[in-house]
Amino acid sequence: MGAAALYFLEGKHLTQTEIRTRFAPSPTGYMHIGNLRTALYAYLFARANNGTFILRIEDTDRNRYVADAVDFIRRTLDAAGIIPDEGPDEIGGDYGPYVQSERMPIYKQYAEQLVASGHAYRCFCQQTEEAEPAEDGKSYGGYPRTCRDLTPEEVQAHLDHGDPYVIRQKMPLVGETTFYDVLHGSVTIPNTELEDQVLLKRDGMPTYNFANVIDDHLMRVSHIIRGTEFITSTPKHVLLYEAFGWEPPVFVHLAPVMGRDDATGKTSKLSKRHGATSFDDLVKMGYPAAAIVNYVALLGWSPKTTNQEVFSMDELIEAFSLEGLSKSPAVFDYDKLGWMSGEYFKAMTDAAFAEAARAYAGELPAPLEEQWNAIAHLLRTRITRLSDVRAEIAFFVTLPPFDASLYENKRNKVTPAAAAELLPELIIILDALAAERWENDLLYALLEACIEREGWKKGAVMWILRIAAAGQKVTPGGATEILAILGKEESLRRLREAERHLAAVTAH
Repeated sequence: MGAAALYFLEGKHLTQTEIRTRFAPSPTGYMHIGNLRTALYAYLFARANNGTFILRIEDTDRNRYVADAVDFIRRTLDAAGIIPDEGPDEIGGDYGPYVQSERMPIYKQYAEQLVASGHAYRCFCQQTEEAEPAEDGKSYGGYPRTCRDLTPEEVQAHLDHGDPYVIRQKMPLVGETTFYDVLHGSVTIPNTELEDQVLLKRDGMPTYNFANVIDDHLMRVSHIIRGTEFITSTPKHVLLYEAFGWEPPVFVHLAPVMGRDDATGKTSKLSKRHGATSFDDLVKMGYPAAAIVNYVALLGWSPKTTNQEVFSMDELIEAFSLEGLSKSPAVFDYDKLGWMSGEYFKAMTDAAFAEAARAYAGELPAPLEEQWNAIAHLLRTRITRLSDVRAEIAFFVTLPPFDASLYENKRNKVTPAAAAELLPELIIILDALAAERWENDLLYALLEACIEREGWKKGAVMWILRIAAAGQKVTPGGATEILAILGKEESLRRLREAERHLAAVTAH
């Protein structure tokens, strides 16, 4: 698809327009996975169609404003590889400002225009009043429209008195409002369910439902991609577009991202009780940013032409289309994210992985620091997040307490008694290898030769040595790899300590 794409409403092709999408977060200092996915889909759709991706900051709710949150949002998008074409500050663009609190005169102008055209009115009520149930059983929302039919003289009297007011949208009292959504088809809401919502607050701040309509139109947004929680607000937006005589954009309301409760197996909207739910938290846990983005892209979207799961950003752009979106909720699966992360680690060079993982290893004794590249080589294909690095290599730093049961291995016919008998011979063999030749390949060759000569079972020899050297059942590497990293002196110290423990256990 080229620079122009089909722009449709009510399911019908309407006209051709440049693709312009937007991501419009509130500056709360937190980028939930659902927010990240919204930004990503809007970005991918724009890029896939040679369009424009806009970052707009919706900061009119000052109670939720967090200092430096805009910088946080910018850093998060940058880390995710989502680069706006237009946006605040140095990003710039032809339709700014891109921060809503800097657009106050614009909202005032358009609110007054609606009052003048009869689509809105000034409300002087000091507080929201609860509506009495209507005789016909219909409800018009929480506000009973006290000021809706004030005469011009009554309105002027309030203004002359200096009474503060909000501006409310004058909703139709009968009929229905219908709009078309790419995922959900035609959506119809009875107008009796629509409250005369506030457009402009007493302090001049616009509400979300008003400001985003004004901004989306003035910034020429062609497709609005957002969460399904906004679908019930969309009729209000559509009525505003109609009041101004503007053509609505294409609406795409995404199904929510769900989390699964481990105890019950039930799903509910993803929240912190399910684990880390922000992009920043996942990055801090050591999942590669690109892997997180790749995984999030597949939460509710699948490519139509391939079964591929691991994508670069360029590949996502090439494959992305709205047709691949699902209207069913997606479940965030940490195991699947771990698998995706592991694939990214496997694709890295040893040097790149060693550099990325080093900060997660903590302080290491000098001999292990010298062996860091070798340790990282063992870890690269075996871990799914960098925050696991420290736990994975803890046995290198401190040998775990002796556990005779670890020497039980039915497959290789190993028992503590068999280990107690064989380990002393293995220590003698290994001790004969010079320290300067103490490396993985030579250790392996030496042991293979002895296994062949003595008729030992290879699996048994390697099991006994690995358990004695590491002190744990699961390790990121085999026996000779671990011995090589520990070095001759520390390896033999550990093997002899295991020899003493085994002798004591089997003597009883």
